[in-house]
Amino acid sequence: MTALSAVAPIPQDVLLEARALSFYRLDEPVFGPLDFCLRAGEVALVEGDNGSGKTTLLRILAGLLHIDEGELQWRGQPWRREEHLGDTLFLGHHLGLKSDLSARENLAVAAGTYGVRDGGSIEGVLVDIGLSGYEDEPVRRLSAGQKKRAALARLLLLPATLWLLDEPYANLDRTGIELVNRLLADHASRGGAALVTSHGAVSFLGGEPKRVRMHA
Repeated sequence: MTALSAVAPIPQDVLLEARALSFYRLDEPVFGPLDFCLRAGEVALVEGDNGSGKTTLLRILAGLLHIDEGELQWRGQPWRREEHLGDTLFLGHHLGLKSDLSARENLAVAAGTYGVRDGGSIEGVLVDIGLSGYEDEPVRRLSAGQKKRAALARLLLLPATLWLLDEPYANLDRTGIELVNRLLADHASRGGAALVTSHGAVSFLGGEPKRVRMHA
């Protein structure tokens, strides 16, 4: 592989950069080589056919899968997942909720692990996310849309800079979709960034999103 040492320094506002990133499964390429960068304030739509590796990319960035080839940098330094546990937040198809705990209790567990963003509180987040009156219901008793909101509540509470959202609009009605768009817009306005996969039409930030195209 070509040496990367001669690459010019990346601008200060670049949070994440992938260079010739590739992933294999059973020695067969899933995607790559992939090059992209994500700057502070950017929301990017990860595009590709089914099986092109969209979810795999997010799972790599969440530290759940290894990199086979290429390089990842975070704020101009080599990406080391163990050093950036609080910098990223992954929301996948499996929502990561403990079904016997309430939304309030699930948020308390997450906050105990990753901390709380400045000015954030569990009570305030539950109101903002639309779960007033359901705060103490076991998650298993919530509807699919309410469970999704309970998972999305972590976006409001935790101080992560990079959001990795795999199909965040699934199981949400129009009001829920607008909520996700508002969360993304607010996050970007604070200098955060997000990578988003979606099978449906995406209109977040009121315009055309940046795009990361997956290819094998």
